[in-house]
Amino acid sequence: MPGFGHPVKCLYFVHQFIPDMGRAMLTHRHIEVFRAVMIAGSVTKAAELLGSSQPTVSRELARLEQGIGFALFDRVAGRLRPTMPGLALFDEVRQSYAGLERVSSAAARLRAYKGGQLSVIALPVFSHSILPEVFRRFHERHPGVSLALETQESPFLEEWLSAQRYDLGLTEHDAAPAGTRVELLLEVDEVCVLPDGHALLAKRRIELADFEGHAFVSLSSSDPYRIQIDEAFAESGVLRRSIVETPSAVSVCTFVRQGLGLAIVNPLTALDFVGRGLHIRPLARAFPFRISVVFPEHRPGNPLVGALMASLREAAQAAHGRLASRLD
Repeated sequence: MPGFGHPVKCLYFVHQFIPDMGRAMLTHRHIEVFRAVMIAGSVTKAAELLGSSQPTVSRELARLEQGIGFALFDRVAGRLRPTMPGLALFDEVRQSYAGLERVSSAAARLRAYKGGQLSVIALPVFSHSILPEVFRRFHERHPGVSLALETQESPFLEEWLSAQRYDLGLTEHDAAPAGTRVELLLEVDEVCVLPDGHALLAKRRIELADFEGHAFVSLSSSDPYRIQIDEAFAESGVLRRSIVETPSAVSVCTFVRQGLGLAIVNPLTALDFVGRGLHIRPLARAFPFRISVVFPEHRPGNPLVGALMASLREAAQAAHGRLASRLD
């Protein structure tokens, strides 16, 4: 039936785990009937869903159970209740149909956005800092274009860009992955973030020595900025009280805002929290934070990339201005 797909994986599953079953005994129609009964909850409703009759669905379901050699449902007071093997088989069915549904959804999106489509991949930090403003600016000028955003950490981000899977990428690295070119979009210094009432708010610029003995909120130990910051403190002989480790700059700022300590984070994320229980101060020691745009060189050219780049440059310039005004 239309809409029910081609569940080849389900057939493979059954033949793998029920080797005695003859291959001709299980058909795509059996899988359709089984799925319809599981979704509808009864043979009568499944028949309506399939555009068939109740006796036909009951007969196909009985043939399926006979062929696989176990009951998919218990008949209790005239109602069907899935057995444990039935539930296990249905898990395989759902996974098989999920792929088809994703293809259908993609086709629907392409029909809906005839004005064009752009695919962007970025580090998670950019999905809540610079990219929302970029997308807003872009859509004001190109309302008919669909923007698809994927977030991924390194090194998978670079691998997917090398595979030419996206029109454009945003990263913190300067080196171009294979098959791409890189353009620096923005370079600013990381900042110190402090909660309301913190003693160091009296200072206009924070020295590394000022962190001595203070509670500190850190990024994860594998984060490259965390490694760079830890090395700087170790070289300076400054001891902080590290009380929280967390994987993202957003969560760092959230913990700082709750008064758990102070931290060093990228300024774009910090700007989103300023005025909401969090303050920023420049650091005497520079920790550069860079945003680079990555362009796949072998992917078919998308004429909308230039328009998105214009929005990226505008948003980067605006962010630089906001940061400068906060740190003056």
